[in-house]
Amino acid sequence: MKVTGTRYSKQERDQLRLELGLKQQLVKDKKLPVIVLLEGYSAAGKGSAISGIIKRMDPRFFKVYNMDYISEEEWKHPFLWRYAIKMPENGQFTFYDGGYVDEVAKDYLGNIINRKEFKKKVRTIADYERSMNDNGYLFVKIFLNVSKEEQKARLDALMEKKRTRWRVTEDDLWQNDDYKEFAETYGYILDKTDSEFAPWHVIENVNEKDTECDIISIINSAIDHRIAKDEATNKVHPLVENEFELVGLEADTGIPYVEGEKQLGLISLDNKVLSDEEYREKLKKLTKKLKKLHYKLYANRIPLIIAYEGWDAAGKGGNIKRVAGALDARGYEVFPIASPSPGEKARHFLYRFYTRLPKFGHVAIFDRTWYGRVMVERLEGFCSENDWQRAFNEINEFERDLTNEDAILIKFWVHIDKDTQLARFTDRQNTPEKQWKITDEDWRNRDKWDQYEEALEDMIQKTSTSFAPWRILEANDKKYARIKALEIIVEEIEKRI
Repeated sequence: MKVTGTRYSKQERDQLRLELGLKQQLVKDKKLPVIVLLEGYSAAGKGSAISGIIKRMDPRFFKVYNMDYISEEEWKHPFLWRYAIKMPENGQFTFYDGGYVDEVAKDYLGNIINRKEFKKKVRTIADYERSMNDNGYLFVKIFLNVSKEEQKARLDALMEKKRTRWRVTEDDLWQNDDYKEFAETYGYILDKTDSEFAPWHVIENVNEKDTECDIISIINSAIDHRIAKDEATNKVHPLVENEFELVGLEADTGIPYVEGEKQLGLISLDNKVLSDEEYREKLKKLTKKLKKLHYKLYANRIPLIIAYEGWDAAGKGGNIKRVAGALDARGYEVFPIASPSPGEKARHFLYRFYTRLPKFGHVAIFDRTWYGRVMVERLEGFCSENDWQRAFNEINEFERDLTNEDAILIKFWVHIDKDTQLARFTDRQNTPEKQWKITDEDWRNRDKWDQYEEALEDMIQKTSTSFAPWRILEANDKKYARIKALEIIVEEIEKRI
């Protein structure tokens, strides 16, 4: 953590402002996304500092967000959602006016969260910043500090004038009254989220112009340092040691989990069949039960996320159709995940999934998921080896954060054997009304079956955790797989409620 407070001459100020404009162009050329997080006490001058900085920048390539106010829509989503959906594209800046330090401190000191939940959120912040850094983002973090006496004087001055009185909120007065508690809480968060790649810079805001130049100087230096480091390391980042409890498929299939040993090949697809009569009877019963449970999810504000992965032609679409058919259309959405759009490709690989997370009490069903990073992107060379190797841990952190926010997360792998896939491919190709379902890419993927199987074993080994285990849907008989999926969903909701 670096404490700053410098006096600048007019010439030095002009030079720093000129350099910032040049650095913005450099950021654009290098496709470096930059996040400037400006935190601090109320009346410390965050808004004035940002206003001064952006005057020197091209407005086409930055955005400013006031994070002090949490909208009704933001309250309906997980903690980091409102930050993640505002992450900049490559080559652009995002300025957060206020942020998660103040948000988490207020939640804790206001008794909205307890000490254990507070520490979890702080850990989540640290992991999020590391993941963002490893995926190409530069964090510049500033904390503007003022003493209790100076803060009170500034708040009193605002209160005295009718035209500025509205700017002082109950939270501002609370912060000054409980200044010591806020100072200790801020200090804890800053200490736990201070890192080599995203250090905190604490500035005593005595003079607005000097503070503005301090921040510009920090931004300029951080950009230079990051570009030099990326060039020296070729953007390769160290892998984070796994800290999650891995369970493999033991809970679902009974196959004992042994680290490093393959599990998928031990799954039997034999005798996983339902008669038409048994299927119709169970489907009717489970559909009725899931419909009732959906209303309970809504009443209890519990989000449900169902993630589908599987072999081509395994029957994901039909499975999803039966699940969706049991839900209230107003409370769910199905997301078929294809190639990322240019805007999605220019951001962290999890960005397009953050933007699709359900509101509390709603259901999101993903047809293909964030696991594309360690499957398709890995095998087709759409990301580096370092990228997909890091992604196992990044995905586990993402899923842990979702479940920490009380989401129910169910992950299905829809499983068939190679002969069944060939039979379904052939049927699709030879049936005119089904030909839209088969593409040249499907045949190319089939040629890489063994490579995909190896990647799949890695995925199960490294991301089947105690809080988000993989569930296998044996789908040589599609009816069997549909009923098993519904049974698991019903069971998980009932368990939670």
